[in-house]
Amino acid sequence: MKIGCHVSIAGGIDNSVVRAGELGCNTMQIFSKNASTWREKILKKDEVESFRGNLKNSNINPVFIHTSYLINLASPSDELYFKSINAFLEEMKRADLLLPDPYLIIHPGAHTGAGEEYGIQRIIRALNIILEKSADLNLKTMILLEDTAGSGTHLGYTFYQLKRMIEGAKDRKRIGICFDTCHAFAAGYDLSHLEGIEQTLEEIDKYVGLERLKVIHLNDSKFPLDSRKDRHMHIGKGYIGLEGFRVLVNHKYLKDLPFILETPKNDEKDDLININLVKSLVALGDGSLVRM
Repeated sequence: MKIGCHVSIAGGIDNSVVRAGELGCNTMQIFSKNASTWREKILKKDEVESFRGNLKNSNINPVFIHTSYLINLASPSDELYFKSINAFLEEMKRADLLLPDPYLIIHPGAHTGAGEEYGIQRIIRALNIILEKSADLNLKTMILLEDTAGSGTHLGYTFYQLKRMIEGAKDRKRIGICFDTCHAFAAGYDLSHLEGIEQTLEEIDKYVGLERLKVIHLNDSKFPLDSRKDRHMHIGKGYIGLEGFRVLVNHKYLKDLPFILETPKNDEKDDLININLVKSLVALGDGSLVRM
């Protein structure tokens, strides 16, 4: 299986590949900059070369970059809106610079009181600006819209909303989705059992198309179904539970996709514990479970 986690870029982005390898990852996710600030640290040539070299010498593929949490493509404030668009384009440039097959994951945005329809149209406009400008720059990064928990005024908490955003884009082939299990559960999709997972996948296929699904954020939920609270939990320690994850990682439509953990990091061993637990849930060809 393809299993990894979100890895720190502390001390240089090239160090992330080493950290991921030590955890036994064969896929991973990173930020390309400090996610809580607008400031862009220029990626030095030797750092980029070291990152790409480390990646080439590893078995880690694909790699996903998550955008800064400050970006809001649904903002009614023109200042923040265009600042977000420009920041997103800069992150696309960084993704292209770092990765042979670049993916950039983003939470679609929050309308902050302007209304859901307004926010969706705002996101569509932003995506079209970004797609046009990135095409002019010959950037090949694929944009992955991530489903959200629907907390506050955040959009993208249903797959129908993601469908609307994608359908409004003029260059749809450059847009896919990232499926976050905690977010989906918090938004009302019951992933704790087979029937609920089947229904969720049917909805993804109906509105978005399973072929657009490129990566799964594998996270348990600290709060109950339909809580609208985005609080990730260790695998099997939340309301989705181990049985739900057992079904998810063995499902015929999901098992060959990359799984990225964004579970809490209270201890340096937490990622390793969660990764090994997920691996133990994977069935062999005869239906028996892998023994760790």
